[in-house]
Amino acid sequence: MPDTPAVVATPRSRVRVPLRFHDGYEADTEVVTFHGLADGREHVAVILGEPGPVPLVRLHSECLTGDVFGSARCDCGPQLREAVERIAERGGVLLYLRQEGRGIGLYNKLDAYALQDEGLDTYEANAALGLPEDARDYTAASQMLRALGIGELELLSNNPDKADQLRSLGIDVRDRVPTGVFTTAHNVRYLRAKVLQTQHTLPLAALAELNAG
Repeated sequence: MPDTPAVVATPRSRVRVPLRFHDGYEADTEVVTFHGLADGREHVAVILGEPGPVPLVRLHSECLTGDVFGSARCDCGPQLREAVERIAERGGVLLYLRQEGRGIGLYNKLDAYALQDEGLDTYEANAALGLPEDARDYTAASQMLRALGIGELELLSNNPDKADQLRSLGIDVRDRVPTGVFTTAHNVRYLRAKVLQTQHTLPLAALAELNAG
């Protein structure tokens, strides 16, 4: 597990960005960029609503295929849409982290998709490529939160590793709030693998029934 980062990140710029989604939902946001992030990547914080003392926070890893193109092979796009609305209602922050493909990058993710088409699950495909199941590190996320003055939060996530890493980095995760379940005919095996391999909090019985159907 990571240690508390020694380098302090600072806000670089703040800019108002109004959002409009394909279903017509709109939200006013403030997008914050940073100096001094540990991994040198261009992560951003999207501030929604009026964050309170214990804001609702989501760490959302970039997914070009799901977030931008609406891919049905994952649940990333619907999770992003849901997170924006739920955080805006409660007040909090969405950290958009440039960690495509659970940290392996876009091309490797697409290579893994090809192996999944041959029968491997999402984690087996990464292993077959000689890559880690999940290469994401949330050190930069903890720096961003501190730079925004957030030391305690509720985390919008089904992934226990996100909460564990943040806690190990000194962030007080008061509670982990599950996201919705967004299934398609193309992503049920992917979601089921997340439950079995990395203990995501998703209803396994329901996913198994959908997969059988």
